[in-house]
Amino acid sequence: MAPAETMAGLAEAELPKVRGAMDRRLLDELWRQSSGSNWGLEREEFDQILMSAGAAFNFGLESGVNATFRQQSEFFRVLRLDDLVLSRACATGNENAWQHFIAQYRQPLIRAAIAITKNEMLGRDLADQLYAELFGVNTREGERRCPLLSYCGRGSLMGWLRTTLAQRHVDHLRRSRRLKSLDEPLNEIELPATDVTLQTSAAELSQLERAIEQALLKRGAEERFLLAAYFLDGLTLLQIARALGVHEATVSRKLRRAIERTRKQVLMNLERSGMSRRAAKEALDADPRDLDMNLKKLLQHSQSEAFKEQAVL
Repeated sequence: MAPAETMAGLAEAELPKVRGAMDRRLLDELWRQSSGSNWGLEREEFDQILMSAGAAFNFGLESGVNATFRQQSEFFRVLRLDDLVLSRACATGNENAWQHFIAQYRQPLIRAAIAITKNEMLGRDLADQLYAELFGVNTREGERRCPLLSYCGRGSLMGWLRTTLAQRHVDHLRRSRRLKSLDEPLNEIELPATDVTLQTSAAELSQLERAIEQALLKRGAEERFLLAAYFLDGLTLLQIARALGVHEATVSRKLRRAIERTRKQVLMNLERSGMSRRAAKEALDADPRDLDMNLKKLLQHSQSEAFKEQAVL
């Protein structure tokens, strides 16, 4: 398959140069954390992918606000790097990346489409149409164009795929509606909301809730404090570091470790409850709004004093 679009072919204006604008050590660290080399990405391509993702969302800041180095670092550290480099490698036509994508997402994509359309045949057709788009069949201004180029690593790739499926379904229904008589009431055709996602069953949600609760209870006081401060209270890494009197890098390292440990523990708990590994991973992509949990209560017993650390890394 010919590459959908190489990074080298993108306009320089869309991909600002990274060198000199960011700490090389941070780029090195993020590169090591990613699986970019597995899919044939060059280091310079990886750096430019990061900066294009940052530019697309202005590093999570309001439009017109210039991001500081710390704000850029915080933005990059929460990106789903493995999902991001996989999507870009697929978009550029890497065969190994596509094989991995098919094995990982083909069946979940079909199940999500069936859930959205509430019809197996329509769902499979919807999934096939999106898959054809992802594979780069569509063209724009004479060039093959892959929708995966619009995924920027904020949130899981599976979540992005579900949202894209839902939007394609809405677009299809609207096109169908225009073909009907103008005298027919619009409300006779029900259009789903644009944020339709695969609905996790009540039983799976219950399992997920228990798995998360057990995982959080196993976390130490400092890890619970970090998770609560960052995700529930909305504090930045710098704000947490200043409150605790430690270096920002210490907070970043410990928070990342807490997230990884919690995720692994949740997966383990789900598997112990009888889920397969794949089903457990899919359950983690459930919409948080569907969970009946008081995370604040689970994390409120953490003590910041346990995290006091004077060493500056």
